[in-house]
Amino acid sequence: MSSELPEALQRNPLLSTWLRFDNEKVQVQTGKVELGQGISTALAMIAAEELDVSLDQIDIQTGRTDSGPNEFMTAGSMSIEGSGSAVRQACADARAHFLNQAAGLFDVSPEVLSICDGVISNPNGNEQISYWQLLDGSQLDFEANGEAKLKATGQYKLVGYSTTRIDLLAKLTGETAFIQDLRFENAMHARIVRPPGMAFSLSSLDASRVESMPGVCKVVIDGNFIGVIAENEFTAVEARKKLHQLARWKTNQADRLPPDVPRFLKENVDESLLVVDGTPTDSSIPPLLDAAGGIHCRATYFKPYHLHGSIGPSAAIAEFRDNHLIIHSHSQGPHVIRAAIAQALGMDLDQVTVIHAENAGCYGHNGADDAAMDAAMLARHYPGHPIFLQWQRQDEHRWEPFSPAMLIELDACVIDGSIRFWNADIYSQTHMGRPIPFGSVTNLVAAWQKADPMPRAEARPGIVFHGGIHRNADPCYQIPEKRIVKNLVKDQKVRTSSTRSLGAFANVFAIESFMNELAYASGQDAVQFRLNHLRDDRARAVIISMAARLRGYRLKERDGWLYGRGIAFARYKNSKCYAAVGVILCINQETFEISLVHAVISADAGQVIDKDGLTNQLEGGFIQAASWTLKEAVLFGEYASISDDWESYPILTFPEIPTVETLILDQPQEPSLGAGEATQGPTPAAISNAIFDATGIRIREIPFLPEKLRSLALKD
Repeated sequence: MSSELPEALQRNPLLSTWLRFDNEKVQVQTGKVELGQGISTALAMIAAEELDVSLDQIDIQTGRTDSGPNEFMTAGSMSIEGSGSAVRQACADARAHFLNQAAGLFDVSPEVLSICDGVISNPNGNEQISYWQLLDGSQLDFEANGEAKLKATGQYKLVGYSTTRIDLLAKLTGETAFIQDLRFENAMHARIVRPPGMAFSLSSLDASRVESMPGVCKVVIDGNFIGVIAENEFTAVEARKKLHQLARWKTNQADRLPPDVPRFLKENVDESLLVVDGTPTDSSIPPLLDAAGGIHCRATYFKPYHLHGSIGPSAAIAEFRDNHLIIHSHSQGPHVIRAAIAQALGMDLDQVTVIHAENAGCYGHNGADDAAMDAAMLARHYPGHPIFLQWQRQDEHRWEPFSPAMLIELDACVIDGSIRFWNADIYSQTHMGRPIPFGSVTNLVAAWQKADPMPRAEARPGIVFHGGIHRNADPCYQIPEKRIVKNLVKDQKVRTSSTRSLGAFANVFAIESFMNELAYASGQDAVQFRLNHLRDDRARAVIISMAARLRGYRLKERDGWLYGRGIAFARYKNSKCYAAVGVILCINQETFEISLVHAVISADAGQVIDKDGLTNQLEGGFIQAASWTLKEAVLFGEYASISDDWESYPILTFPEIPTVETLILDQPQEPSLGAGEATQGPTPAAISNAIFDATGIRIREIPFLPEKLRSLALKD
């Protein structure tokens, strides 16, 4: 096996693990999952291109533990780079194998043969044979060697263009598209009853009145885990409501939540690591960098706890039969959650199968994995029936892992127009709370709650390149001296984990807002200031193209509103997609209401696979990040979150979305770069910078609510 093979193909080298040929179709199997990001379409395009078949001949199977490759998690904007490159090479190897077989049959050189729709033809004769005829019912049960040459970009007919999303038809026509659409014979419906928050434990519950309700099959009480199984959904919902009314909970003073989150983060650091070139080290933390003279600026930025806010609450279907557990889940890591659930239930790995099914996208660790564990627990208590479990809105809002609050302190000096040094201290709880099997500990809620509980995994500092807290904390600008420190708060009274872009959202918000502050303080244009500190031509190109388009936008102003323009830039993880975001907004002079008018995104993601898909990802990231920036923050009572619906946790609505213009700088000769999280970080900074341009007010605390702007205006 060649070491040049893509990593995913090295781990899963058997070609038949990736490709199956049956009935004039090619089934492409990937360990990645469809979250609404369009990965199914992109992989289908890659496979069809390399195999010379039509897109209609490709079927995509995503995320099954009983077939297909194990690609761990769909996360980190890695699917095109990882699975895409593996599928491309697997298809190239398959194509070369078929050509060699056909060439032997036709007694010609493989180079003279042509392929159309999987049929190989000899132009010097009338011989033809298809892939399926060559296989004659068998499959490619041999390992990829990586020796086949990939197609040159000039030969592409599909890749780099736009096509119809293969996952949309069922969604638009109401066919089976989501996990909630799946139907099984003899299925039962289930709901869970969770405490108001993690600080609470069950004091008492007399479930007899619920167990006697017509249609209720079983009430499961296992420690603090409570679930109800019923014959139909209506009965399950009514039983859940009654159990909530009957349950009594207790807590204690030690479980109180801190009222001042920024202060809590600053004063409760458990471990600090110096970040060098994007990677934490065990080096001692040096004192703050300083220099004589120049223009010295300091600023502190804050991001609150956020929800994923999945429009569709989490769900799962589990059946325990013949000592085997089959789970349908929208988990982002079917193989990972399989191992975690097997561990938590004391089962062997080969006793559990996980099959991915779509739900509302979340791009991070929402309640999907916990719902799968809940369904598995209930299925074990009621074997022989598929258990269809759905979380309700309150479950999702209160029990999904939150995006951590973050506090970022920046300090820098500009001398002779250039940044001389840069200090950054980032304070946060963990972004790494997924239920990866940890031996004797777990990150699954139900496993914590059962009568024989498994302890929670302790938060640990990630030490990978641009990982959780320190993702994009290291500016990609040319700065002679940098001191960047990640400060982990291990306290887990508030459950936190991965959300789209992890620490990059807050870090880029801080960095790119601060870049504008430094430019303003030193009397320089914000765009030119960035360009002066960049040596990467691709980074410069996205900034220049965005800024030119933003300046050219024709604005229709309204009386009583102040207008501003703001820009921001980042390269996600300093190694993936380049993205510059420009925003035009207006602010009501009386109410301080913020209204987004127009946005420009310029991006370089290397070789483009699906232009529409890439555009959708970039624009969707901007809209989600704008919602976080302008609207979203988890609210807390003494012991738990009180953001349990869309009233207490509002999100951006359709009328509030601006027009968005996206410029794609295609680089067909360059490797594809992950782009799913590229616009998250630049968006809040672009909005913040536009607010300053309109009003002269620096806002450094998310969300940018009108009352905050009013308060800052009064202080000024």
